[in-house]
Amino acid sequence: MRTARFTLDPAFTVGTVDPRLFGSFVEHLGRCVYTGVFEPGHPTADADGIRGDVLDLVRELGVTAVRYPGGNFVSGYRWEDSVGPAEERPRRLDLAWRSTETNRFGLSEYISFLRKIGPQAEPMMALNLGTRGVAEALQLQEYANHPGGTALSDLRVQHGDKDPFGIRLWCLGNEMDGPWQTGHKTAAEYGRIAAETARAMRQIDPGVQLVACGSSGRSMPTFAEWEATVLQETYDLVDHISLHAYYEPLDGDVDSFLASAVDMETFIEDVVATCDHVGARLKSPKKINLSFDEWNVWYMSRTQEQVSALDWPEAPRLLEDNYSVMDAVVLGSLLIALLRHADRVTVACLAQLVNVIAPIMTEPGGPAWRQTTFFPFAQASQYGRGQVLDVRVDSPTYDTEKYGEADLLHATAVRGEDGTVTVFAVNRSRTEPLPLDVALNGLGPTSVVEHSVLADADPDARNTLADPERVVPHTAEGTTLDGGRLTAVLEPLSWNVIRLA
Repeated sequence: MRTARFTLDPAFTVGTVDPRLFGSFVEHLGRCVYTGVFEPGHPTADADGIRGDVLDLVRELGVTAVRYPGGNFVSGYRWEDSVGPAEERPRRLDLAWRSTETNRFGLSEYISFLRKIGPQAEPMMALNLGTRGVAEALQLQEYANHPGGTALSDLRVQHGDKDPFGIRLWCLGNEMDGPWQTGHKTAAEYGRIAAETARAMRQIDPGVQLVACGSSGRSMPTFAEWEATVLQETYDLVDHISLHAYYEPLDGDVDSFLASAVDMETFIEDVVATCDHVGARLKSPKKINLSFDEWNVWYMSRTQEQVSALDWPEAPRLLEDNYSVMDAVVLGSLLIALLRHADRVTVACLAQLVNVIAPIMTEPGGPAWRQTTFFPFAQASQYGRGQVLDVRVDSPTYDTEKYGEADLLHATAVRGEDGTVTVFAVNRSRTEPLPLDVALNGLGPTSVVEHSVLADADPDARNTLADPERVVPHTAEGTTLDGGRLTAVLEPLSWNVIRLA
């Protein structure tokens, strides 16, 4: 096979990676919270009911911002239900997922969970702009963030949280363009309530960082028109606009599935163009950044049947996709797409964190383990910090039904503050190894520290409760750096992390 090539030069960069690019998402959906993050009585649970085994894996995963409490769930969310003594909190019907919400895990427990992860874990709170509005958003902001001396801030103290929660990053609703959303709105309706909410929240704290709802997906019939209308109302009041995208192999079209990042990169570039068009029309020097706050591989075609069969259970097993090596390679490629646009994508949340289309799985009363998708995310979070270098590949290609001709190589590279360079690369070929040749111009590294590979002779191999370590990364042999030239061979259908120093 022809060699894939690219050149790295410190003079040509994309931008600096925002740590919040490695965010995740905890929604009251299925077992993400209950028997996932939170399981009082579990052998590893602490006094607050947080599973210690899950906490260890979340730290290893390298998660930063954690979006909460939804998702579709947030459009029926009453924040008052989730505070105060747990035994006094009301049970509610959750229309989004036909489940019963007990509210045993609420706002205080969420903040406590983040603090236990560590200082890198930042709250990203979603507001209900579906069934509620400006007044309730302000009440939640005051309860969460005001130091004291008002009814709501003193109520927080009374509930046992003396210190404010310090939530800086807020989502102004969720997927409000979607007819499935409780309180679904037109772009004009949503743009107005988002603007009024943003304006009022900034009166309390001018430094809040706000995310307006973009389209729920690039395939939505109102895509781009929605963003333009919403931003016309909110441009000077918000910092980000959201993007959501999920991918699966439909009708057996694996070749297109492997090229899912082609769609993700186009989606990002289209939204950037729309944002900048509105900015130009408003003659504003401000740039709106992107919050890709839901993304993943999700076998969504199975979901509707699961949900419609429910009869209001507590924490049912929903969306518990078991990921293969192929899924992990695609997820790695999606991470590469986000890094390649780090100049504008400054927040991203892998949906979700535990059990629900998640990198971490648990059994009630039993173990927690890493899915195949855990490894690309953990490695990108650990080594993908610094300046993203501009990577323009010269690669052999293959044909896809959905995206036309696609490169077999998908790659990016990040230069750390210490001068180290990490190359992230995916070989999309299912059958052939891919020779790689990279020229390093004006960069310091002189040796290969490690070439880690996630691949398997069986692309359908998975980690399960019965065999939780069936798939783990392994070390590639023969990768060299000599005279400023990196050479390697990428295994078929593989995710690769090549660290240079």
